[in-house]
Amino acid sequence: MASPADSPVDERSRTAAAEAEDPWARQGTYARMRDGLSAYRMIAAMWIRSTMAYRASFAMTTFGNFAATGLDFVAILLMYSQIDRLGGYSLPEVAFLYGVSAIAFGLTDLVLGSMDRLGRRVRDGTFDTLLVRPVPVLAQVAADRFALRRLGRVTQGLLVFGYAVTALDITWTPLKVLLVPLMVLSGAAIFSAVFVAGAAFQFVAQDASEVQNSFTYGGSTLLQYPPTVFAKDLVRGVTFVLPLAFVNWLPALYVLGRPYPLDLPVWVAFAPPLVAAGCCVLAGAAWRAGLRSYRSTGS
Repeated sequence: MASPADSPVDERSRTAAAEAEDPWARQGTYARMRDGLSAYRMIAAMWIRSTMAYRASFAMTTFGNFAATGLDFVAILLMYSQIDRLGGYSLPEVAFLYGVSAIAFGLTDLVLGSMDRLGRRVRDGTFDTLLVRPVPVLAQVAADRFALRRLGRVTQGLLVFGYAVTALDITWTPLKVLLVPLMVLSGAAIFSAVFVAGAAFQFVAQDASEVQNSFTYGGSTLLQYPPTVFAKDLVRGVTFVLPLAFVNWLPALYVLGRPYPLDLPVWVAFAPPLVAAGCCVLAGAAWRAGLRSYRSTGS
């Protein structure tokens, strides 16, 4: 039978007392975000200085990243050497979808690409060292081993997107022009939420980096192709369950003048910012829950 000291009420009392003595816990949301961004900037700058100490190596790894990610689009080019349309979409239209997805995911991978290392830190106990520092843990995990070479993916996405815009005959309106940067930023935010939620899951599963990658890298690959090539149940899943469709499918199809397979109303093309905000709120809650559940390795 649990002792009175182990009751939930006493546990909450001890937690409240600890927070009262901890000036970090008393900070407001704005102050925590400001300090987190400051910490992230300093940690990332440290890794950038370390990378730039070997400029030739940096140039080669960046080019390697550019070339490796470019193979995805080469595969699409090879398909179009045998066909005229894929799921009813021309090569420039698929390139438009590809470019938006690659840019949004590339920005997220640049900023949060180290989140999948969290499970390894939990397993070997090095995560404990992050908890004793007066810096937000999320900022430390996100900036850990910041890799500037990931700019190669962003550059490759920009080149494909540039080709698509020049090759397509789009009737540009102010709404469509506004939608392009909006979908990139919202898409990056949605991918960021998936990265953070996947990292939170690793507090429980620990060895789950590949599960996380299946939703992050796998989701990016999925969005590089038109929704018409996938089963409708899958399209519904990435629209209403894990809303990756709001990264590029919904807004991009509006720009391209294409109907959405699920016959959704036109206004959903402008919903990505709201979806991104909701995803970030849920991912933040998942992260806090995962952090509270962490009990160290005992070593």
